[in-house]
Amino acid sequence: MRRMPQARGHKARYREEAFYELEKVAKQRFNDGNVKLDMKASYIGSKIFEADHLYKRFGDLKILEDFSYIFARYEKMGIVGNNGTGKSTFIKILMGEQKPDSGTLDIGETVRFGYYSQDGLKFDEQMKVIDVVQDIAEVIELGNGKKLTASQFLQHFLFTPETQHSYVYKLSGGERRRLYLCTVLMRNPNFLVLDEPTNDLDIITLQVLEEYLQNFKGCVIVVSHDRYFMDKVVDHLLVFKGQGDIRDFPGNYSDYRDWREAKEQRDKEAEKPKEEKTARVRLNDKRKMSFKEKKEFEQLEQEIAGLEQEKADIEAALCSGTLGVEELTEKSKRLPELNDLIDEKTMRWLELSEIEG
Repeated sequence: MRRMPQARGHKARYREEAFYELEKVAKQRFNDGNVKLDMKASYIGSKIFEADHLYKRFGDLKILEDFSYIFARYEKMGIVGNNGTGKSTFIKILMGEQKPDSGTLDIGETVRFGYYSQDGLKFDEQMKVIDVVQDIAEVIELGNGKKLTASQFLQHFLFTPETQHSYVYKLSGGERRRLYLCTVLMRNPNFLVLDEPTNDLDIITLQVLEEYLQNFKGCVIVVSHDRYFMDKVVDHLLVFKGQGDIRDFPGNYSDYRDWREAKEQRDKEAEKPKEEKTARVRLNDKRKMSFKEKKEFEQLEQEIAGLEQEKADIEAALCSGTLGVEELTEKSKRLPELNDLIDEKTMRWLELSEIEG
């Protein structure tokens, strides 16, 4: 806003108005303490879905090859990979929109999907915004006897009372995406599947969605390349590498990128072909952890826990204000050494964790 456009002495008035409108909404979001969407998802049983020996291909392109996986209760999974590796096809198979070539997919009876996709934007243009949501539900349960009306829910997603009574055809593209997200969440699902949600939603809506997902009492799958959003939401990743090669990584997107960069550096230094360390998500073809590796794995867990505790103790001591100059200097020098040791041992622990025990 403050940077003057090149070769121009003044800013367009519509840009100034748009900025101040955004600033007003942002301040309301952070300063007024809007209602938290700590919603009570519908009950979900212990059986979620089980994929058993799934195969899917289009001509020479393999999407799934002997893929087996059991989804756990309250699991939050991220899916990453280059375009064309089969991420969206996998989601469509899960949602029943496409069928695998072979294999079985067993979904629990209590599972209620909420599916946000890039091609799911369909509305009756002549309906009012509030009617679109009220057709799904008049109220939504927050738990502890509290409820949120359709209008209050829309207001949380930045639809003013005036906009709620406007017709759908008057909405901007961003507002339509936001309304579509509201229709997905208003159904009170217990298993959310979000296919590239960060592509079309504005920053403020994404912040509301992040808060919703962090408090969500159900299962989540997110397909996205947005590292910041993924780090906030998911517990682990499925990495689609192409031609049916799918790997399970026990960490968030930043952990995966750090691991991949470190691995590429080690491979480069060793001057030999890259050797994949992560285990395929399949029932067969897994290397067993050797006795020596098991011992190392167990020892690493103990060492990392000890280093983390030492780090916490030092940080507490540094903040206490009771240390002398000499002791303060000594502990300040030790802290970066601990961080390096924790990173090094955690990286090795991640490598070993990918080998079947």
